[in-house]
This record gives sequence, C-alpha cells and structure tokens, in this order.
Amino acid sequence: MDTIITRFPPSPTGFLHVGGARTALFNWLYARHMNGRFILRIEDTDTERSTQASVDAIFEALEWLGIDWDEGPYFQSKRFDIYIEYIQKLIDSGNAYYCTCSPEKLEEMRKVAMATGKKPKYDGTCREKGLKNPDNAVVRIKAPLIGTTVVHDVIKGDIVFQNTELDDFVLRRSDGTPTYNLAVVIDDITMSINTIIRGDDHVNNTPKQIMIYNALGASLPSFGHVPMVLGGDRTRLSKRHGAMSVTEYRDMGYLPDAFINYIVRLGWSYGDQEFFTREELIEKFSLENIGRSAGIFDIDKLLALNADHIKMTQPAKMIKHLAPFLNKLGFETQEGPFIEGVIKTLNARSKTLKEMAESAAFYFQDTVSYDKDATAKFFTSDSLKLMKMLIESLESAQLFDEKSLENVFMKIMEATGLKLGKIAQPVRLALTGKTASPGIFEIINVLGKEKSLDRLKQAVSFIEEKMS
Repeated sequence: MDTIITRFPPSPTGFLHVGGARTALFNWLYARHMNGRFILRIEDTDTERSTQASVDAIFEALEWLGIDWDEGPYFQSKRFDIYIEYIQKLIDSGNAYYCTCSPEKLEEMRKVAMATGKKPKYDGTCREKGLKNPDNAVVRIKAPLIGTTVVHDVIKGDIVFQNTELDDFVLRRSDGTPTYNLAVVIDDITMSINTIIRGDDHVNNTPKQIMIYNALGASLPSFGHVPMVLGGDRTRLSKRHGAMSVTEYRDMGYLPDAFINYIVRLGWSYGDQEFFTREELIEKFSLENIGRSAGIFDIDKLLALNADHIKMTQPAKMIKHLAPFLNKLGFETQEGPFIEGVIKTLNARSKTLKEMAESAAFYFQDTVSYDKDATAKFFTSDSLKLMKMLIESLESAQLFDEKSLENVFMKIMEATGLKLGKIAQPVRLALTGKTASPGIFEIINVLGKEKSLDRLKQAVSFIEEKMS
C-alpha cells in the first residue's frame, strides 16, 4: 500500500477557527494513524486578503494544538511558475483553450440562459477557435460535454454530477493568475497528496478538480467530505454561537488535548467513548468512523471535557499550560514539587486553567486579603485561641506531611471538643483569605511550615487588632 499523504491548506485571511482546526486534525490524525505524511500548505493566492499576521496566527494555533507537519509550509504565492507550466500542458494537449469573451458578453450569456430556464454557464464561444495566447485572455478547461463525473467519497458515498450541468470553467484569469481549483490540483499532484479530507462545502469544487486530474492523466486521490460544524440552532457555526479563533480558547484556559478531543468528536466516533488522550486518538482514528451528520458545537460539553482533562493530566505536564495564566496574575513559576503540589490540590476543582490560576493565587502571595464578611463570622475570640494552639503545635511538629498534620488537628479537636469543621474554617480563612478552598491539610502541606505559620500569625495579629 502506498504511503498515505494528507494535507491541510488554510487561506491566511484570518484566524484558525473550529472548522479549520477540525479539518487539520482529521488529516493529521489519519496520517499519524497510518504512519503516513502530513503536509502544510498556505493557499495565499488571494493577495488582497492574505496577510503575514494571519499566517503567523495559523502557525501559532497549530503549534498550540500540537499538530506538526512533515513537509512545508508551502506557499502558493511562490509556486506560480509551476502553475503556468501545467496550464501550458493543458493547452498543448488540447484540454484547455484561450477565451477572449468580455465580462459584458459573459453577462449576456447568463441572462439568456436564465431567461430560457437553463443553468447560467459559459456557452463555449471560444472553445474551438484555436486562439493563440491573445492579450487579456483567460484560459478555460475543455470540459466533457456528455456523461457524468463521479466523486467516490469515502464518507458520503458516490456523488454523481451530470457534465451538462458543468461548464468550461476558468483555469487562469486574464491577469495571468491561476484560479483556486487549478492551483489546488497542481499542488496536490506535485506533492503526491493521495488522501483529501475537507469540509463538505468543497463538494461542488470536486468534480471540477477531477476534470483537471483527468485532463492531466493524473491518478485521483481519495476524497472525503466532512459535514460542517453547526451551532445549537443547527445553522453554520458563527460568532453568535460563540465561535472564536482557536487561540482564544487557549487564552480562556482550555487544554490543547481537551480541545482536540472535543473537536474530533464533532463528526467522528468510537463507540460510546467520549474521553480520549492524544495517543488514543492516533491509535483509533479512521475514516470509516467519520459520520455523515453535522457536528453540533456545545461550549458546555467542551467545558466539561476540559475539566476531565485537567483532572487526568499529570501535574508535571500541566505546569507549562498553567504558567502563562499565573504569569498574567504576576506570579512566577518554576518546575518542582511546590507547583506540582499546588496543581494537585486544585485539578479536581478547576474547569479551566484560568480558573485554576485564580484559585491558586493565595499560594503565591506573601500576605492574603481576608474576605470581609468571613472575618466577621470566623475571626472571633474563640478562633484566636484555636489558632494560637495550632501555631504552638505546628512549631513543635517534627514531621509536616498530611498524616502528621491530621494528628495535630485531632489533638486540638480532643482538647477543645470541637469538630474539624469548626476549626478548619477560621484556619482556612487565615491561610487563603477565603471560605472555600482545597483541604486544609493539603494547603498546609503545600505552603510548608514557615509560610503556614507566618499566615496563622498574621491572622492572630489581625484578630487581636480587631478586638482591641
């Protein structure tokens, strides 16, 4: 079997969005699953709308998603000589011809066709003229006039187009630039692409592209057209549904593995399994399991899946993803037991990395700000005595692991007759400034002896000043 070669060919006219990311992911996963090759190609022939900023944004999004490529990036704008060469081959073989019909003439054809109930298309005026490269001419393909063009789609099944419904479409514009369909086919031929997975908005381009393949005597690739991603109201995903660029999801605190897990499930399935690691996706991905129904984007499901991935990701692997969010809050991070301990206390409680960073802030602060309502309720004369007892016990503690800390609290409970909850709340407020947090023993263990004692003493001073 030939090596599978797929490609992702974005146009650099904006950011990478969910639909484009899913197309890239499907092609990348299939190449990786089949031990094939994945090529990145930038289709920047639209010089007016293509920008370097968009190119950079696409690279940035793919890098965050962890989608790497084996060849490229190729830029269509640097391949015009190749397109001109192939256009000439089509002309020389009699499969394409020059056309000098003016825009006015073409509009007249359109009106006549519509007036007689026919499909508006080019009527072949210049098809047999044998023009020899006149000025301002376009080049058209000499399309078959009868029969059918069949797209053997590995997802949708066979799609049949009547050739009478198609026309001699333009391959080269009058300014000498190639059209989309010509450039795409030549790129795919010269790059040996043999598997094309793309959105089903490209279905109507496919018979035209097949005609170019046939005219050049080239082998056809396998085509698979994937249903679109829709919003909750089953219309095409747009900004009103919350559709954003891929990097915006990154900045909101989604893990890349959670994001690719979610978008691959928008059209692909493997039994009832919802949660996939990246390695599992590569192992299990196949074209046969891509569905024919549109995927419905649901931000709540993405959020839930992100929470699952945060919970399941090893703290050491989480650091690089969490660090930018902590940095935005003004906290520096270093790999090691401290930050891993912080993550362990929060990973089961956080839906996003942004939320985790905000919840982790108290670990990095020298002093904490106390919730005003909570101080009135929990910073009392009784809690002052408790904290002084705790400080004394912790200062003399030889070990500072969670089990030893639990024993310290047990002794205070026995001495005071109070349940853990009554002791824990003022201590939690002293350590974090909040009334909701990870477990007390976990927090003290991560903060360490010196920092924990310092915060308890700050709380004692606060209460004494409040009571004076």
